[in-house]
Amino acid sequence: MKINFLKKIILGAALLYAPAQVVAWGTQGHRIAGQIADSYLSPKAHKAVQEILGNESVAITSNWADFIKSDPSFSYLYTWHFIDFDKPYTYDEMVAFLHTDKNTDAYTKLEFMIGELKKKDLSKENKLLYLRMVIHIVEDIHQPLHTGHTTDKGGNDIKVNWFNEPTNLHSVWDSKLIDFQQLSYTEYATMINHTTTVQRAAWQKEPVSKWIYDSSTLADKIYNDVKPEDTLNYKYNFKYISVVNEQLLKAGVHLAGLLNQIFA
Repeated sequence: MKINFLKKIILGAALLYAPAQVVAWGTQGHRIAGQIADSYLSPKAHKAVQEILGNESVAITSNWADFIKSDPSFSYLYTWHFIDFDKPYTYDEMVAFLHTDKNTDAYTKLEFMIGELKKKDLSKENKLLYLRMVIHIVEDIHQPLHTGHTTDKGGNDIKVNWFNEPTNLHSVWDSKLIDFQQLSYTEYATMINHTTTVQRAAWQKEPVSKWIYDSSTLADKIYNDVKPEDTLNYKYNFKYISVVNEQLLKAGVHLAGLLNQIFA
């Protein structure tokens, strides 16, 4: 009994110190995207989502998949948060790759859970788990470095400085840029949530493969614009905050469109 208990402690500690790639957008980024998504849910989807989540909002439940990583019984969810690539792809190459993807990653699990959530006989427990994970993963794959390179763990191994703070490239895109704006998640969502009906309709027609391709293309640009040990500061914020904001906005709009489809 003592040995098993010790193993659980060790595994839990390992999960807590696992590569930061398991976290995307940080707490604020996920809540911003979730808040935006909630504003575009159809009445039917909103009712279905709230029946599953209870008193928890889409914005708040967005972080569940990161918080639960401290529980060893959920360690199997780790690879669901990202999909890495070893080289740049054209869109046609990306689609072909995803159609043959057999890995346990963000794309394969997202496709699986979308199908499951459409089933009428899905258990209440799985409805809650899959809805939470769909919300989170859709947001994750809009953080470009969650579609980054396998070799550097999505930028986790690229050490940089954020002003005078040692960090890594992945963390800069997870949270440093967003937190630098010094807004609450509701203030941030209000600030960037400006779309037209035509724009939303166009974005919501895009398949998941296009979301991943766009993020991966952005990731390649981000990689090419930084060297290890670079110091990133005001200039980097000025150059990339509009990219961050558009990705957060697209995450919310895409997520709303997907949930409206699932719960039509």
